[in-house]
This record gives sequence, C-alpha cells and structure tokens, in this order.
Amino acid sequence: MRVVVATHNAHKVAELQRVLGAALPSLELLPYDGPAPVEDADSFAGNALIKARAAAAHTGLPAIADDSGVSVDALAGAPGVDSAHYSGERDDTANLRLVLTNLGDESNRAAQFTCAAALVDPRDGVAFEHVELGVWPGTIALEPAGVGGFGYDPIFIPEGLSVTSAEISADEKNAISHRGRAFAALARVLAARYGAA
Repeated sequence: MRVVVATHNAHKVAELQRVLGAALPSLELLPYDGPAPVEDADSFAGNALIKARAAAAHTGLPAIADDSGVSVDALAGAPGVDSAHYSGERDDTANLRLVLTNLGDESNRAAQFTCAAALVDPRDGVAFEHVELGVWPGTIALEPAGVGGFGYDPIFIPEGLSVTSAEISADEKNAISHRGRAFAALARVLAARYGAA
C-alpha cells in the first residue's frame, strides 16, 4: 500500500517511518514534493486535513498529514495552531524563547502537545477522510534542556517525567508523544481499511 506523507519536514517523515513502519511493515510511505497549501484553519485537525487533501489531490494517492503544536495554559492556549511561526518566523529557537519570555516567572506552567493525524483517500469517486487526535500533557521548563527532538521539545517536560522531551530517546518519545498516540490510532484505521498490517 503506497501512501504519500504530506509534509516537507524531514523530521516528521523520519518520525512517521519509525512510528508506522513498526505497526504496518507493508505500508510504503512516499515523500511529498508538491506545493505546500496555505494552512489557515483554526484547529490542528483542520490544518492536517488541508495538507492531506492537497497531497491527495496532487498525487491521486491516499495521503496522511499531521498538524501539531503546544498549547500553554497560562498563555490562553498559545502558541496553539501558530506554534510553527509563533515568533513570526519558522525558527524553533526563537519560538521556544518567546514562550519562555511570555511565561516569565509564571507559576502555572501546564501545557500540552496536540497532534491531529489525517488520512485522505481520493480514490473511488468520493474522498474518504479521517482524523485522529493525540494529546500529550506536561509542563514548560524554566530553561531549554536536551539536544534530541525538535520544535518545543527542549522546554516541554512530559507528565510523569522529570526531563524534557528533548532528553529522551526517539523510541521513548514515539511511544508516549502526541504524534505517536495520534498515528498509532491512525495506523489501526489504515490496517482496517487497507489490510496493511
């Protein structure tokens, strides 16, 4: 079964290969080289569907996409869907530094990562669309720590851990992260739909 991964982000492609490859060894993930659509939805699910629809329309193949970000309670849910360009640019360090600056010495540092994983299959006349959500609760650290992961990983301390998500292995992260949870659920949908287990 060939499925296009609707992202130009190499980190996400590698992560999805690890997450889905273990559950669905017969699934062939193809990179997407088409135009990037405008992600202007007001939800993670909406943006994931925009990307998956664009890749499916461009290739004629089933496409999967995700949209994710961190929402901080004390910042009224920001960065949220604006996580990738919270500082005004796509710069991981600038984005996480702005979160830390905006939080200041705020004692409520509760946050959560959310991932929406979407599948769009344009074949057979009527497009099939499905979205799974994964949520990963935690807190925001006082300072960045760790060199693994990307994005806000160096300042996100997952619930139940005392280190940031940039300080755990990729396998550990995939087992408990928002993206891991969302795509584990989507893998079950893929297996049921395509028999790709």
